[in-house]
Amino acid sequence: MISNFRKFSSSKIAAVFVFLIAAPLVFAGFFGGFGSNNQNNIAKINKTNVTTQEFIDYVNQSGISQEAIRDNLDNNIIEELLSGLISTTLIDLEVKDFGLSINEITVLKNIKENKNFHDENGIFQRVKYEKFLLSNNMSAPMFELQLKNRELQKHLFDFIGAGTITPNFLINNKFEENNKSLDIEYFNMENLYKNKDDFTANEIEEFLNENKDQLKREYIDFRYVVLNPKNLIGIEEFNQDFFDEIDSIENKISQESSFNSIIEDKNIEVVEVREFVPSSNKQTNEDLIYSKKTSKLDLIESGDNFLLYNIDNEYDRAPDLSDEIIKEEIVELIYQKSKFDYNREIIKKIQNKKFDNLKFEELAGSNKEYSSIKSIEDDKLIDINSVKMLYALPVNSFALVNKEDKIFLVKIIGTNKNSFNKNDEKYIKFVNSQNTNNRKSILQSYDQLLNSKYQVQLNQKTIDRLKNYFK
Repeated sequence: MISNFRKFSSSKIAAVFVFLIAAPLVFAGFFGGFGSNNQNNIAKINKTNVTTQEFIDYVNQSGISQEAIRDNLDNNIIEELLSGLISTTLIDLEVKDFGLSINEITVLKNIKENKNFHDENGIFQRVKYEKFLLSNNMSAPMFELQLKNRELQKHLFDFIGAGTITPNFLINNKFEENNKSLDIEYFNMENLYKNKDDFTANEIEEFLNENKDQLKREYIDFRYVVLNPKNLIGIEEFNQDFFDEIDSIENKISQESSFNSIIEDKNIEVVEVREFVPSSNKQTNEDLIYSKKTSKLDLIESGDNFLLYNIDNEYDRAPDLSDEIIKEEIVELIYQKSKFDYNREIIKKIQNKKFDNLKFEELAGSNKEYSSIKSIEDDKLIDINSVKMLYALPVNSFALVNKEDKIFLVKIIGTNKNSFNKNDEKYIKFVNSQNTNNRKSILQSYDQLLNSKYQVQLNQKTIDRLKNYFK
């Protein structure tokens, strides 16, 4: 339930539709039969009823217009607003249950300490406060009630999160653990992988047979023309005449005219392309047309030009190994699979404790290097996720790690504690993060408690009636 304790302004459509309304009671006449004298219930939390009038008031305070709600009925805007109201009501119930309170003096103190209402000398100005109320269409009692409710909610979560300060010895131990140095031996695995040139024709053929369905490519045959001011209207300049011609072509496409009929009165070179599929050898126009192949006939922009194309044929075909570019792509796939399989076997042996120092030395040969990782945040040598994994392992452990596209086999050979100062910014930041994490954990547990403590029932008929009033 805590996860739903949000204002509508955090939802996906709030950025477009939330704004201040001219009058706070703009909905009053619109709801008609749901006036203050008619206490229809829209929801129930245990024994507490949530009335339609409370929903109206909540909508008014949200500042969302009638039009915005009407336009977003299909986007569940009513349910979003109701969720916010239920969450707010549930918090109010918790505040009452714990007997929390705030006196008027505290509320007034918070208002006077608000820097938005101070002059350049830091002195509270009543005029600034009143201008704020007027600009937001609020009365002083309404604003002070909202402020009081916010403070009560803050007190509730402070109360729930009490005792979340982590003991110093635990923080120190954790900080030391995260900031110790790891001494490692490592080597690049690249020399252990099979070279691309070593794959035989039989291995390539076998790979193709095993993966023939996945390796099939969709080829297309097509024709296209490049359109620009020079070949359409005879001048270099982009002017209205040129764009009128473009509009005319688009109209003919919408009228299902053929490619030939569109270009029949134009002296433009037609480019014919057969058996095309994108490759590493980039072809701007052709690649662009291939990406748009769902439209058989279309006009698209390509840089400063327009392309009018027609897809004549589409078909699947297995890779053609006589094409050197395609063959290189297939060999690259086989090479990457070979690397993956080799790495997987190493990891499997490490996990099954069948990988020892003798095997490490045998694979490393003369390529072994030594280094130190300074802390759990030190990613100069290897990727940060790999660093975090190493810090979770004991000394004499082995692991495969990476840095970008390089793979290393690592052995942890030792650790060293690093001294630190409790006044360092890094230590202070760490302490705050630990307390925040603990508080988050407690609030998550509180969330589960609320789910079991409160039973929420919705009156779907009333919700549907509300929706009908907006249609």
